Amino acid sequence: MNSALRVLSVLGGSILLTFAAGWAFDLLLRRVDARHPETPLWNLLRRCRRALQIVLLAALLKGAYRQIAWPPLQDHAAAVGRVLSLTLIGAGAWLMVAVASAVVESGYARYATATRDPARLRRVRTQVTLITRVVTVVVAIVAVAAMLVTFPSFRALGTSVLASAGIIGIVAGVAAQSTLGNLFAGFQIAFGDMVRIGDTVVVAGEWGVVEDITLTFLAVRTWDERRLTMPVSYFTTRPFENWSRGGIQMTGTVFLHCDHRVPVDLMRDKAEEILQGCKEWDGRGWDLAVTETTPSTVVLRVIVTAKDPDDLWTVRCAVREQLVSWLAEKHPDALPRVLLDPAPGSARGADAPAGTEGRRTARPEAAATLRKPR
Repeated sequence: MNSALRVLSVLGGSILLTFAAGWAFDLLLRRVDARHPETPLWNLLRRCRRALQIVLLAALLKGAYRQIAWPPLQDHAAAVGRVLSLTLIGAGAWLMVAVASAVVESGYARYATATRDPARLRRVRTQVTLITRVVTVVVAIVAVAAMLVTFPSFRALGTSVLASAGIIGIVAGVAAQSTLGNLFAGFQIAFGDMVRIGDTVVVAGEWGVVEDITLTFLAVRTWDERRLTMPVSYFTTRPFENWSRGGIQMTGTVFLHCDHRVPVDLMRDKAEEILQGCKEWDGRGWDLAVTETTPSTVVLRVIVTAKDPDDLWTVRCAVREQLVSWLAEKHPDALPRVLLDPAPGSARGADAPAGTEGRRTARPEAAATLRKPR
């Protein structure tokens, strides 16, 4: 009975001491955070409270359980000690990852408040994300290795594993060539500033925004809310378009096919009027000119500018739709037509009104597409 009471007292005392230490740790961080509001580090470190409490509880129990003279506990002392060791290693790894994540996030938050350059901010964000994941993977591998060492059977196999490490390394390198290639490509993307989270890219003929970057894959959110998951090695081995590199301002074009009788000067004035009323147009510049002629039509090109790809798409659609509507309402003769000669002696040609033989008007061309601009 005394032994059971001793077990309860040791267990209860350890739990109470752990909760007291966690409460004191949280109180101290709150006071420090109140005195130094310029950095979010102390508030982020409060998330480490649970991991710290588990580490303290496992350490206290591991140091005191052998002093308890309770037969069931002494009979399974080795198993209890191994469980406490595994718990201590796992909680310690959790605590290290939580502390490292808090420090990295705090540094990024302070950098974000002091930097006004969106491109540089996205670059640092990409690097911070990958660094955090690398630290997590390294700590997890070390923790798993430390857990395995606690088992005597793995210690005995250590010599043979080291002796065959060269052969195993060669075989593993050949087998995991693709995975290792993606891993090194992830580092190259993170520190080579090739693509960043938030960049607007065109890959495999798809337009989208980089949503996430890991050590092995990259996720792109397309304009129609689909997600493209691609290996990071794609961006180091194939060409792709990065519309955010060097700034996100863009210049786009709108092509219209019209009849030769189109009033170009009036269309130029109408295009300027449309752009003046379009809030997505950034006002940097515009132009309208005839760029090509064919036997049946002329090709007009309207150049517009916008501050980012989304606004450019909106401006192009607005200009295209309003110009076509204006032509259909004010100058229908400027819309493209198809002239067909009637067959000799056909009834259609004989019955047609004078001056209109063989003339048929085709419908205006479609003014919009379903794909976003390149």
